Amino acid sequence: MSITSAKTGSTSLSLALENNFMEPIASTLVGAGGTNSIIFNDIPQTYKNLQIRLMSRNDRASTGDTLGIQFNGDTSINNYVWQHSMYTNNGSAGAAGYGSGVNASIYLGECPSANASASIFAVSVADILDYASTSKNKTLRSLNGKEANVSAQGFVSLSSGVWLSTTPISSIKIFSNNGNFVQYSRFSLYGIKV
Repeated sequence: MSITSAKTGSTSLSLALENNFMEPIASTLVGAGGTNSIIFNDIPQTYKNLQIRLMSRNDRASTGDTLGIQFNGDTSINNYVWQHSMYTNNGSAGAAGYGSGVNASIYLGECPSANASASIFAVSVADILDYASTSKNKTLRSLNGKEANVSAQGFVSLSSGVWLSTTPISSIKIFSNNGNFVQYSRFSLYGIKV
């Protein structure tokens, strides 16, 4: 089967690369020592949107943990709208909404912790829209899911948050709020051209 490029009209099996729809920027795999955060620096300003894909687990002794994201080293609690979300938690549906002044980051989802069954990780896909704009606040939307194979830890969410800044995003920090990411957690950053 051949694929025809929307950009050039040529036939190719490398359609996505040829059209530059999504390009990998950076990826990291957590090593044996673990880490408390992942930072992507020097993000090119040549894309329309960014996408983060992650698979994570932390070493917190109790149940799962929330993930946060910050931009450009900004730690001001007043510059972030933590979350607006719809979720299901162990089969019970719910919703949450917060304004600024709640947390100095945006909610990215949840990950399982040390009491989860071995080798179980959460997954998240997050889009950061118009990240290079100098006239818009930066919006993030995230889809996240975790299952720990233990009681009361199944969770799926669709959420969004806002960084109240028109500064282009040049660095991203992802962290677990109450623990360290463990070995084999993976974080990848992509640029999307539209």
